[in-house]
Amino acid sequence: MSISRLCVTVFILAALVPAALAQGPTLAATPPMGWNSWNHFAGRVNDADVRAAADALVSTGMRDAGYIYVNIDDTWEGQRDAQGVIHTNDKFPDMKALADYVHSKGLKLGIYSGPGPKTCAGYEASYGHEVQDANTYAGWGIDYLKYDLCSFTQIMRQQAPHDQQKQLELMKAAYEKMHQALLATGRPIVFSLCQYGWDDVWTWGPDVGGNLWRTTGDINDTYQRMADIGFGQLGLAKYAGPGHWNDPDMLEVGNGGMTSDEYRTHMSLWAILAAPLLAGNDLASMTPDTLAILTNKEVIAVDQDPLGKQGDRAFAVGLTEIWTRPLSGGAVAAGLFNRDQTEHPVTLHLRDVGFSGHAKLRDLWRHEDVTAANGSYTVTVPAHGVVMLKITP
Repeated sequence: MSISRLCVTVFILAALVPAALAQGPTLAATPPMGWNSWNHFAGRVNDADVRAAADALVSTGMRDAGYIYVNIDDTWEGQRDAQGVIHTNDKFPDMKALADYVHSKGLKLGIYSGPGPKTCAGYEASYGHEVQDANTYAGWGIDYLKYDLCSFTQIMRQQAPHDQQKQLELMKAAYEKMHQALLATGRPIVFSLCQYGWDDVWTWGPDVGGNLWRTTGDINDTYQRMADIGFGQLGLAKYAGPGHWNDPDMLEVGNGGMTSDEYRTHMSLWAILAAPLLAGNDLASMTPDTLAILTNKEVIAVDQDPLGKQGDRAFAVGLTEIWTRPLSGGAVAAGLFNRDQTEHPVTLHLRDVGFSGHAKLRDLWRHEDVTAANGSYTVTVPAHGVVMLKITP
């Protein structure tokens, strides 16, 4: 059998195999954790930056805390050769060697493309070359693909002007095409859909092979934008679970635009939301406070809880909100959030979160046990801050 016919045969067989079986039942069994280059480096990122990020994940203890993906965002792409194979640009002289280096650190490497002709930054994307690109990524040793809609919107409008349903079908087909191409490689590659939450992607993301999907537009390093995105996830919990996660975008912790209380709110809310934890800061220049927030093992354990149930809002009174998440073993995580610009007392009634009798309370940021009195716990929450509890029967 010729190589080309063999590739076609493998592709067809893979298309007939359920995604969970083909890529393994444990792929993204918990929300992916790692680092992405965009928030800090944007289009400046290069090979040396990625190697330094891998080194820092190890030396700071972030790898051991669970951050294992080192994800290159846009601007790595060069040109295609006469056979249509994508090559890297001068910033990334040898992607296979880079992947080998990242893997040698006990980490995984992620990359970026999109279903349109061009990426968001105007570089070569995967339109018409999905199978080639998937094979190239697998050959390099890529473990994660972020697939950003961008220029494919032009194709949607051209092929289905004024027909939103047809445009949706085109978009779903574009993501499914890359999903099948990834499956056919035989390499487990996490598939991250980036299309900004359009058309209720959480209702169809798993059907096109998504392990995670963006639920919003881009985050930025301000409290207002972070809060709008995070608290705006209300009602999406039922769409998440092992292997498929709602993604409210990357972490901004440590980039300098928020206070420590605001970053703790960011980290706590993302953990309750079972969100991917993809750090977006300069790992080489972290303050001890930033590192402590990112590596809080008790908060990370909530995000990575094997039950895989996303949390949701339980109560809201004025600018204070309580969000809860069911955890394995009958425990519950509770975030007591204060969205006001002045501190406020917040009271958690145990009966309101499913505990009729005594329960053990653990403050996950103070790393100490606290005590409920008469079935409730009252605590002063700082401005734009959070008190995060684990409640155990």
